[in-house]
Amino acid sequence: MRLFALLLLMFCTLATAARAQDAIHRCVDAHGNPLFTDQPCPSQLASPAPAPTSSLAPPGAPVPLQRCAATAAELRQRVIDAFAAHDPNRLAGLMLWGSYGNSSTTGDLRALAQLVRQPLLEIHFDNESAAGLPAPASSAAPPAKELQLRTDDGGNAGFAITHEAGCLWLRQMD
Repeated sequence: MRLFALLLLMFCTLATAARAQDAIHRCVDAHGNPLFTDQPCPSQLASPAPAPTSSLAPPGAPVPLQRCAATAAELRQRVIDAFAAHDPNRLAGLMLWGSYGNSSTTGDLRALAQLVRQPLLEIHFDNESAAGLPAPASSAAPPAKELQLRTDDGGNAGFAITHEAGCLWLRQMD
């Protein structure tokens, strides 16, 4: 009898938990940010997230949202957008922050805030000319390893480019 009561209690608990889990709606807001909610997307002023394009994704799998720069052109545009918005957090979001300590991160964020306050005059990769044009080469140009910036105050900033998890990330130059 005890076993029957225990099994009945477990069944009721599982049934209640399953009923409590409503569908999760995967949405994208007006700014392109992912939104996960228990409400339909239109009620949140958002659109349903697009279906996965990869044939590797099983049906019903969560939609992966690409939030990092996958190409050099995307990385350049996102840096330009961060400067246009004077938003150090946008620039910081393009950086790979592994193994930073609290004090160095705070100092780096302050430096980024000062940097994006200035108008951006020039941006180019190390495998391009200063005008942002690909460097002439007899064969395919090697991938960029650095991103160089020049701001209105005459300052120059350089970031190393790291390829990780299919994304391009900025790192402070050593």
